[in-house]
Amino acid sequence: MQPALADASIEELFRRSGALREGHFLLKSGRHSGRYLEKFLVLQYPSLGVEIGRRLAEALAAYEPTLVVGPTTGGVLLAFETARQLSNELGREVRGVFAEPLPAVEGEGPRRALRRGWTLAADDRVVLVDDILTTGASLLETAEAVRSGGAQPLAAAVIVDRATAPFAPGFPVHALGEIQIETWAADACPFCHAGVPVEKPGSSQA
Repeated sequence: MQPALADASIEELFRRSGALREGHFLLKSGRHSGRYLEKFLVLQYPSLGVEIGRRLAEALAAYEPTLVVGPTTGGVLLAFETARQLSNELGREVRGVFAEPLPAVEGEGPRRALRRGWTLAADDRVVLVDDILTTGASLLETAEAVRSGGAQPLAAAVIVDRATAPFAPGFPVHALGEIQIETWAADACPFCHAGVPVEKPGSSQA
């Protein structure tokens, strides 16, 4: 019998939705792995999205936020659901919005912004949410979008922390769980040595 959602680990929630895949994968980094997180397979199920939102809200409630911001694409659903549950818990409306990429500008790195008429006040209590923390780039871009809007992020929460290097954005980052995924360079990959065909997730080959 499967454990109740509230008692299940994050890894179990990913397994239930088929989002924790087993095989031989070529990652965006160029490294190979025997496991892959297909995060959007989790968020397609309302029951799992609500449970994850509950845990994100629980991690962030102490900051008494007035606004939750997530980066597109996964952060859209997470920001809305987390804000909805924080509104119930705090007894007042908490907004949920998203930061989307801006067009590339030569000589500048990727940037995000709060668009669509969303405004911030200096006294807004802003928290961030995201799905998988790997390099932290999308969280940093979202934090900068919040600062550009005139507020400061107080904290962030992510579903899974997979960062392979220290990540210090200047505010606390809470992770709901960890899922161990070992990776190898192609010449050291045991699956390559065993002749297992490689799959590139997210490509037309997948």
